[in-house]
Amino acid sequence: MFTGIIEGLGTISGIRLAGKGRRLSITSDFSLDHSEVGDSISVSGACLTAVVIGSTRFEVDLSPETVAKTTFGRIKIGDRVNLERAMRLSDRINGHLVTGHIDGVGTIRHKKMTDSAMIVTIGIPEALSRYMIQKGSVAVDGISLTINACDQESFGATIIPHTAKFTTIGFKKIGDQVNIETDLIGKYVERFIAAGLDGVRGERAEIDMQLLAKKGYL
Repeated sequence: MFTGIIEGLGTISGIRLAGKGRRLSITSDFSLDHSEVGDSISVSGACLTAVVIGSTRFEVDLSPETVAKTTFGRIKIGDRVNLERAMRLSDRINGHLVTGHIDGVGTIRHKKMTDSAMIVTIGIPEALSRYMIQKGSVAVDGISLTINACDQESFGATIIPHTAKFTTIGFKKIGDQVNIETDLIGKYVERFIAAGLDGVRGERAEIDMQLLAKKGYL
């Protein structure tokens, strides 16, 4: 489990094919002291397990599912990535609860500079938009962000100068892809409501305003 508060950046220093998967070597800009083999590390939002680890370098394996569902299918040596080690139960949650399980890939559509921040608009698959609300949380390449506005095809977020300087979002260009993880709580709520409305655990009902009103939820 992570918070979406990036510790620092890393650089992809090696890529090896492993069937339909990959093994990545990553060099961290900061010390990995007190980290061990088997630890979870968020790499641009994806929860990966360190299988080799040193003072500033570690290796992770990517499953075929991870390669297919994230931006790692196009990653290259020299690419920069956001890094966050797993949170401790005693830590402050300065961002929001992030699992590191990527829901899909978004595309940066617009970037606009203001006096004190950068406004970014990211296009997303419609299937992800149902879990987004104004002022809700989203993880973009592992960065915890607050949603300013959203519709069925995109959402916007404000990037403060600190975040732009110390994460990859500051130098991403229009057209670049990013990993998206929607809010965990929304997915659980949808699952519980769908099961209750349908009357059969595990089966999904189509939820709309009319159905919610009929069942007394509104």
